Amino acid sequence: MSLEYFIAKRIHFQQGKKNVSRPAVRIATIGIALGLAVMLISVAVVIGFKNEIRNKTIGFGGHIQITNFDNNNTYEMNPIKADKALMNKISSIDGVKHVQRFATKPGIIKTDNEFQGIVVKGIDKDFDWKFFKSNLIEGQILDVSGDTPSNKVVLSKYLANLLGLKLGDSFFTYFIQDQVRARKFKIVGIYSTNFIEYDKLFILADMRQVQALNNWSADSFSGVEVLINDFDKLDQVGDAVYDATANKFTKQGNAYTAQTIKQINPQIFSWLQLLDTNVWVILILMLAVAGFNMISGLLILILERTNMIGILKSLGATDWSVRKIFLYHSFFLIAKGMLWGNVIGLSLCAIQYFTGVVPLDPQAYYVATVPVSFNWLYIVLLNVGTLLASLLMMIGPSYLITKITPAKIIRYE
Repeated sequence: MSLEYFIAKRIHFQQGKKNVSRPAVRIATIGIALGLAVMLISVAVVIGFKNEIRNKTIGFGGHIQITNFDNNNTYEMNPIKADKALMNKISSIDGVKHVQRFATKPGIIKTDNEFQGIVVKGIDKDFDWKFFKSNLIEGQILDVSGDTPSNKVVLSKYLANLLGLKLGDSFFTYFIQDQVRARKFKIVGIYSTNFIEYDKLFILADMRQVQALNNWSADSFSGVEVLINDFDKLDQVGDAVYDATANKFTKQGNAYTAQTIKQINPQIFSWLQLLDTNVWVILILMLAVAGFNMISGLLILILERTNMIGILKSLGATDWSVRKIFLYHSFFLIAKGMLWGNVIGLSLCAIQYFTGVVPLDPQAYYVATVPVSFNWLYIVLLNVGTLLASLLMMIGPSYLITKITPAKIIRYE
């Protein structure tokens, strides 16, 4: 144990109640604790919110979509031939987790009192139900394994409430083509993602129903959805899928194209990226406030201990040696504040994570409660960054010690 560390420890742990610096030290410690708590909560909430919105967007469209290049950004798509060879080729790409075909058809649901424009999304036996199972609130998922097309559907709670429908009800959906065509569907499941933009749009049905409405053959589809293992490798896998489909053409001569979910929904992911700017602003402001509190606390400590500084220098202590004493002392204060900051911040995040006590308006935020995500790497980096930044901010004020001369202090005494 060094002499500087020993002296700093005695100063920190044996402060008297009458010390002038005691209130300033408490304020500085509280500032560090509250600043770190706010930063932890901000990071956890923003990461949680981004993950929720991203996962919901992917749940409705996959990470990557392969469609006809001639499509015009509507749900009335020109078909592609997604045969077994293409599916196997895409599945073999490194990073691809699952591949599934889909078909879409816009329509209008008409009940006795209401009507609503929707998109029927046809799904096949290979459909990954993980996302919709996690958001299913009533009934069950579709069984499309039968030999004949099923008339059963899964729709959202938003649509059910809007149209006055409930589990087990039947309704007519009308499709506008050369002539109006109608289909009667029965509700077997109700989901709720709180992502209103999609909840009010999609109902899930047997793909054979959509193929029949579009007058397509059994090997014709609106597109193929590709799910991947790691979202951070989306662009890399997206390029690989694009290369695998680059030389594919329909019978009409139209090329296939592969787009990532970021390219399909640029407005959503641009909005999510803007949230990072907000987090950085909060982090900088909180770190600045906590740092200034620590600076003021350290200056008061130095002024209160001028006699000690003068005595140590008169005994031969160097400026750097004396500065190290106060830097060690600052480290104890910062560590104490960070400990309480972690306790407060992580406790509040845990309460919200397990109870969802703080609600949100789903129509405005797309989630029913404030989402929280514990990314331990970010939490560790935030703690390390706060500690280093705070200590670096202490180096400047500690320079005041070099201006204190033993002669002046002794003469003053």
